[in-house]
Amino acid sequence: MNPPPLEAHRHGIALARPLFRALVLAAAGAACFFAPWTAAAAAGAVLLALAAVIAVLAVARWDRTHLSVTGSALVVEHGFLNRRTASISLNGTVFEVERTLLGRILGYGTVIAGELEIDCVPRRVTRVLQQRR
Repeated sequence: MNPPPLEAHRHGIALARPLFRALVLAAAGAACFFAPWTAAAAAGAVLLALAAVIAVLAVARWDRTHLSVTGSALVVEHGFLNRRTASISLNGTVFEVERTLLGRILGYGTVIAGELEIDCVPRRVTRVLQQRR
């Protein structure tokens, strides 16, 4: 009897870079509202809207990316409007897991299996992959 598939999202650290960009744009947009010119206030509104779009798209992209480890394959499904699926067999496939210092501290790494490279993979998924060696 095969164990149930392990399913996960990418690690939340995948949101750090786009959310930081959104925060910087939002701060710049808010700063524009303190300028005495009407054009600066309009630019501030545009920057705030752009920051909101970047944040929402980043979270939607993260939410729509799923990792699954079944009894015989690693499956990555991603996409919002167009869904794509990539899978690689666990049998005979060499998996490489790279972890930076921050990745070791926070519990994520990059999985490389052939031409498939997935970053921000949670520790619980990498452990399952490493146990199958």
